[in-house]
Amino acid sequence: MNRTQQTLLEQMRISDLDISARQDLLGLTDVDLDALGSCQELIRLHLDELVDDFYEQQTSTPEIASLIGDADTMQRLVSAQHNYIADLFGGEYGRDYVNNRLRIGLVHKRIGVEPKLYLSAVYVLRSLITKCIRDHAKPPIKGEEVIAALDKLLFFDITLVFETYIQSMLSELENARMKTESYARALEENLQTRTGQLRNDPLTGLTNRRYFDDALQRMLRAAQRRAEPVCLLFLDLDGFKQINDTQGHDKGDEVLKIFGSIMRKVTRGDDICVRYGGDEFCAVLANCTKERARSRFSKRVTDLMAERLPGVTVSIGVAQTGPEVYLDPSDLLVQADRAMYEQKARRKSRSGSEAAVSTFKKDDSERKVS
Repeated sequence: MNRTQQTLLEQMRISDLDISARQDLLGLTDVDLDALGSCQELIRLHLDELVDDFYEQQTSTPEIASLIGDADTMQRLVSAQHNYIADLFGGEYGRDYVNNRLRIGLVHKRIGVEPKLYLSAVYVLRSLITKCIRDHAKPPIKGEEVIAALDKLLFFDITLVFETYIQSMLSELENARMKTESYARALEENLQTRTGQLRNDPLTGLTNRRYFDDALQRMLRAAQRRAEPVCLLFLDLDGFKQINDTQGHDKGDEVLKIFGSIMRKVTRGDDICVRYGGDEFCAVLANCTKERARSRFSKRVTDLMAERLPGVTVSIGVAQTGPEVYLDPSDLLVQADRAMYEQKARRKSRSGSEAAVSTFKKDDSERKVS
């Protein structure tokens, strides 16, 4: 159920049994309650005087006067104090009485009345009522018995008001905790987004060169601790400039996106995939030898390219470090880059030879015809 549909009594789960137990703890008996009821008419006769004297003393304290603030608020407080004093001697101290005391505590907390100010106000009110009883009570009213019962009832009220203070503070703390957690989650999500933007290439979704340097260092340190091999592959799309020049940059971007998805598909969770720049890519394979990198990674890349990027080829250079000797990241990258260019050169040389053979066969055929 929504809190706004519950009384304070229900929110704080105070039952009739709880009320009786609280009164018993303070020794507030039926005899005391009867004594308070016997003074009801006397208090009614002096009610306006008691309230006026109370607020005259209260407003003489600048701190309290500033809390009251204006005439309208003062009028509401005067009315509420009339009702409260009348309730003290009304003879009914059950659920309605308790709920009203809880509301008083909540209102005082909301307007910023500190506990010390509330207690001082109770002391002033108790002094005024006690003086009134001693000055005006006549038999059969037993003034001292009424005052003793009043003290117990005021203590009963104070415990209720302070419980409301505490409950309200706990509620504020819980709300603050929830806001803080929500703010922290938002910050974390924003940080993750910003981190992703900083570390990821927006076109291919792979990590970028800025992230690559730190990630390679971390992976090599981890591999060295575990005495495992690491392979770095340098990949370059063949003839990519020609794709941009002849088919346009949109086609080139499409090729890069597809190639990025191929890279992600063939690597494992511990591996690193990087768009190094332009049409150059790197992959760092954890706990992987050169032979395995060629048979597993390189082959899968070329197979998927034949399927998804027909007519586009890639040159791949592979360099291994560990498990006996470990290269610096820069040296490892140089080796992989050199291996890639060697493969590219071999491919060009082979293409050139094939073209020369084709031309020779054509010329020879023409000579035979002639």
